[in-house]
Amino acid sequence: MPVTEIFQTPEKTKPRKSAFREWLDSVLFAVIAATIIRWLFFSAFVIPTPSMENSLLVGDYLFVSRLHYGTTTPVTPLQVPLTHQTIWQTSIPSYLDWIQLPQFRLPGFTDVKRGDVIVFYLPVEHPNAYQKYSSVLPNLHPHPLDQRSNYIKRCVALPGDRLEVRGGQVYINGNKQVNPVRMQNEYFVSTTTAINEENVFRKNGITDFTQFTETFNDSTAANDEFGYIVKTTSDLAAQLKSHDFVKRIEPVFMSKGLKEPFLFPSTNLLDWNKDNYGPVMIPKEGARVPMTAVNIALYGEVIKNYEGNDQVILEEGKITLNGKVLESYTFKQDYFFMMGDNRHDSADSRYWGFVPKDHIVGKAAFVWMSIDPNPTSFLKKLRWDRIFRIIQ
Repeated sequence: MPVTEIFQTPEKTKPRKSAFREWLDSVLFAVIAATIIRWLFFSAFVIPTPSMENSLLVGDYLFVSRLHYGTTTPVTPLQVPLTHQTIWQTSIPSYLDWIQLPQFRLPGFTDVKRGDVIVFYLPVEHPNAYQKYSSVLPNLHPHPLDQRSNYIKRCVALPGDRLEVRGGQVYINGNKQVNPVRMQNEYFVSTTTAINEENVFRKNGITDFTQFTETFNDSTAANDEFGYIVKTTSDLAAQLKSHDFVKRIEPVFMSKGLKEPFLFPSTNLLDWNKDNYGPVMIPKEGARVPMTAVNIALYGEVIKNYEGNDQVILEEGKITLNGKVLESYTFKQDYFFMMGDNRHDSADSRYWGFVPKDHIVGKAAFVWMSIDPNPTSFLKKLRWDRIFRIIQ
């Protein structure tokens, strides 16, 4: 019987990766995956200031959806992954501005709506505005668009809206708007005597309070009224009325016609303040406005800094584009008006103006962790009741 001899060629075995190489590949994969997720889907942010209290607290960690309004392509591609402005725990810049690309926005599944809590790039980080707003927004340095400081506020007005604030109340197109559920205002709490601040204020969730004596422009000391200035919600303020040592509680608002310094726009033509602001029309793509003296004050910086125009010169009561005096102007993109829920402790659009659409980062979705920066005890450092709280 014939026999066929079969020869088997030995398989070539691949050299096994070293433990360091496997670790390096895993780290590289994780960084690439995290970078893509952070750019395309959602990003994590932390609340550093009280401008959104009592809706969002200092120490809240958020996930912000980039899908809602559509993520934007990078402007500065030469950047250390998973960084913003500087390398972790250093002042070393994390990017190079040698290459700057045009920005494009991918399709989203919704548009910005009034009441949305939004993360955006702070629009005033350009050389012309840096000195002008330094008293309100210190430590700013000009950065490329996608490297500017991230801010979080509530959108109160959309492109084309006519916004006005009357006595602290927002009106859009003449209609009174519903206030955020946990919006804070300033109140004067008149008391018969000094109180135990820990038991009265802190246990009721009020952390921002100051002793205050209200005088009535006379020399009679007996007419002075002792109390506290507190920043809190209307519900918490109402709870204080149940204490027998509380005489009265009044909201504190600036009077109409009392001009507030450092407000936007910087002009003597308007006498606005944070509680009585506007009316002002929010710029809308395709909308045309005449270049009156007031409109130049309101929209001049928009035309110069956010519309992609060259050779724009702002002068007193006049604006020129490429050497030609503008009689009117048609906006090239949409803008939004943002305000913090802590209405008397928020550097927002009332101080630095409109937010261009290309500065929008995403919609704040939910709080995934919350750490109290000033806990009364170690066990209370983690705010358990805020974990996985939906942002409204």
